[in-house]
Amino acid sequence: MGINLAAIKDLLLPGLMEITGEYPEIETNWSKVFSTRQSNMQLERSTQMRYMSIARLKTEGGATTMDNEAGERFVYNMEPVEAGLGYAITRKAIDDNLYQDAFRPTNLGLNKSFREFWEVEAASIFNLANVYNAALAGDGVALLSVNHPYDNGVWANTTSTQLTLNESSLTTGQKAIRKNFVDEAGLKVRARARKLLVPVDLEDTAIRLTQTQLRPGTANNDVNAILTMSGGIPDGYEVMDYFTSAFAWFLKTDIDGLIHLERIPFELDMFCDFITDNLLVKGYERGGFFYNDPRCVWGQMPTS
Repeated sequence: MGINLAAIKDLLLPGLMEITGEYPEIETNWSKVFSTRQSNMQLERSTQMRYMSIARLKTEGGATTMDNEAGERFVYNMEPVEAGLGYAITRKAIDDNLYQDAFRPTNLGLNKSFREFWEVEAASIFNLANVYNAALAGDGVALLSVNHPYDNGVWANTTSTQLTLNESSLTTGQKAIRKNFVDEAGLKVRARARKLLVPVDLEDTAIRLTQTQLRPGTANNDVNAILTMSGGIPDGYEVMDYFTSAFAWFLKTDIDGLIHLERIPFELDMFCDFITDNLLVKGYERGGFFYNDPRCVWGQMPTS
């Protein structure tokens, strides 16, 4: 049985002043963080390569050091997922509804349902950033880890003790990105913080840290070093409505690694069932959110 007369009983009688239930939608969060790429295969793969190591001193007449270790290191698999939702509505519920302009039987908000689904999917990359997921992580550790492997050791995009967001921790992150990010051969990479990502609960803190000209939280006349150190945070901050932690925060770097795959864009289909006369409406979309380089982010997930 679909949406029937009993479900819309007050729409069958004249005299309703207003029908409510539709609200302004939250602006898209994920598009400001992830870069979209078209997917053409059931499974997309990304390979992390190791290039040359640092050059060595050569003695007069001596042999040149050979580095033959270049090659593939880590493979990141990205498999788009399917999203679907639909509903059925009876012929009588359509025919007898007196307010079809307000309660449209062919559009009961599927677009919004799908947008919210993808926002939750995108946010889960961050909400579970400290949890290892073999389906996502190519290097064998969680997105945020102090043990990301490279040929000669490990590098970190978080800290052992998680830090709450303040001036000290934010500058720690800016410095760590510049100092500690290396490639698979151990050579420093040019990585810088670009954007601060925070939950709703930390928006006020983010504003004070990124929009104060003088040093935040003090009576000193020191300049706010956050704005210029290591290039500052040129893209400012972004409030992520679907972050589940009130305390987690992240620095998105200029390393392109946060990926939105679009396999099949949103489709809306409908048809009338010949036997029941019910109108069937269905939405479908296929895609997903992934990462293929943990250097794309530095983050903290404190619990208080």
